Amino acid sequence: MKTATRFYRHTRLLLLLALVGWCTCFSAFGQDIPPTPAPKPTEPVADTTDQKKFLESLKRISQKKTLFGRAVKALVVFKPRRIDGPVENTLLPQAHEKHNYKVVRSIYFKRLDAFGYSINDTLAMPDNAFERLGNALHMRTKLGLLRNQILFKEGDLLEPLALAESERLLRQTDYLLDARVLVNDSTSTKDSVDVVIITKDVFSISGSGSASTSGTRLALRDINFMGVGHQIRTNYRFGLSEPQTWQFTGSYFIQNISHTFISAELLYQNTHYYKQQSISFRRDFFATNTKYAGGASAGWYQTLQPDYYEEGLPEDNPQIPHIPLDYNIQDFWIGRSFALKSYDLAQDNPSRFITAARFMNIKYTQGSGPTLQSARLYLSAFGFSFRKYYKDQYLFGFGRTEDIPAGNLLAVTTGFEDGAIKNRIYLGIKGAFGKYQPGFGYLYGGIEYGSYRYQNSWEQGVLTSEALYFTPLYRLRNWRWRHFLWNRTSIGMRRPDLFALDINQEDGIRGFSSANVRGYRRFVLNYETNLFTPLTFLGFRLALVGFADAAWLTSTENKSPLREKPYTGFGLGLRFRNEYFTFNTIQILLGYYPRLPEINGQQDFKLFQTTRQYYDFNDLRFTQPLISEFR
Repeated sequence: MKTATRFYRHTRLLLLLALVGWCTCFSAFGQDIPPTPAPKPTEPVADTTDQKKFLESLKRISQKKTLFGRAVKALVVFKPRRIDGPVENTLLPQAHEKHNYKVVRSIYFKRLDAFGYSINDTLAMPDNAFERLGNALHMRTKLGLLRNQILFKEGDLLEPLALAESERLLRQTDYLLDARVLVNDSTSTKDSVDVVIITKDVFSISGSGSASTSGTRLALRDINFMGVGHQIRTNYRFGLSEPQTWQFTGSYFIQNISHTFISAELLYQNTHYYKQQSISFRRDFFATNTKYAGGASAGWYQTLQPDYYEEGLPEDNPQIPHIPLDYNIQDFWIGRSFALKSYDLAQDNPSRFITAARFMNIKYTQGSGPTLQSARLYLSAFGFSFRKYYKDQYLFGFGRTEDIPAGNLLAVTTGFEDGAIKNRIYLGIKGAFGKYQPGFGYLYGGIEYGSYRYQNSWEQGVLTSEALYFTPLYRLRNWRWRHFLWNRTSIGMRRPDLFALDINQEDGIRGFSSANVRGYRRFVLNYETNLFTPLTFLGFRLALVGFADAAWLTSTENKSPLREKPYTGFGLGLRFRNEYFTFNTIQILLGYYPRLPEINGQQDFKLFQTTRQYYDFNDLRFTQPLISEFR
């Protein structure tokens, strides 16, 4: 009854969010979320009698030395799985406060291989041939790489938040599934501490491929090459039809060079419609107490852009003409954050005042467009950032610890564009907030506006907003489920690019794809429900997914998109994920689309597969000064 009441209450909240749409405003500065005591882990509820009998019969078969018995033992995991609620709902555990400003005497790392081990159960061991083989093929993360990723070392005074932020930084790397940073209380003294860090790897090497009459695709990647954290990604397609019979994309990424938290990336992409060569270096405001950030990049691009402007948007002919557009970009920025005063000596004030400056040189060597010109862009930004992180499970993963950002962000960007055709000033403002509590769920709201000022009038403006809500984790025995609601709005103002927006895939309706449905103003509403099952097969967890998407789009200036008839999509499907591997979640979905463009060959029903995560958190992190995007 209690679960049903909570479900009804949060269903009403979902409907309320759908009505308010993009009229979300950010909350007051310096808001704080009262810490709620972390609930005790919920022990798994026993399976039903039929489930027990079935598992026992499979277990007896797996113990036989037959070919079928060996196959069952290798494929089915019989270990009981602990399914917890929120693992922690405060940024700085109270147990850590007493260790602030003590000397770090020693740091002990316990590194776990990808298969068979558990970060929450030190007695767990690989118990089948599959897990042992996977660990034999895996190269464990190097100790030096882990030391680079934490915010303290032996002999340092332990700053407030250093333990919690180090744990989050470790967990957010691609090559680690989870991490814990603990203090050994049994050996700690009044002035020194011993720190224990437990990490669990993911299997870093993955590949995929496909073959059809239209071509063959091969993809390989290693996100922890030789255990040093370097990432290599390649994607090659061949046997394609003219005008280009092959395509290739490759990148090499180095994270956190020599404990500087500077990352570097080389990228090369060559397709018929898009060619890119670029190199970049960057250092973000990776932690709440980071003082300096910046970046530098250079890129060369060759593209073929759809031409919607010669005779308007085609209605019946799906073949839209393309025109060449070549350009290169050099980009540099630097930022500095300033801590605000704290009146609690045991705590570091997570609020920051931040300033940043950016220079970008854009040069077009071929082609042009209504909003394109070679230019030098000078931008400056200042703002306020307050963020902290909570922990939960069963958001985008299947039981691993996930970090949830909460806080406030306000940023104001001003600048000047020295263009080849005209000179103009730029003004942009962005506000966002995030709230999280275990009994309420998570709510994010953000709004952004940017526009150029030229000859006493504003032009090329864009107003965007976003609202994301997900419910708490509901429980029914050892099944878990959540609901997601996401709203996005994009409004163009005094822009010549009337057909810049679409509603394809992640921009609107999942599974929907059309080059002809484009517009000037867009309103999108997405709903999704995830039912996490207790089923496991070859280490893959299974979830059931249902979605309902709606998108309103208009190609007329000064007209609300809600006056147009919406495009909709509804679907059901399965989601598979093995947390031990690096490849993304696999989703197989069946979608139904009541309204489609009047083009031959379009089907109301579509079966499609995707590995892309549809939702994601906005980190409330102050970034480089940006021009508001209209896409």
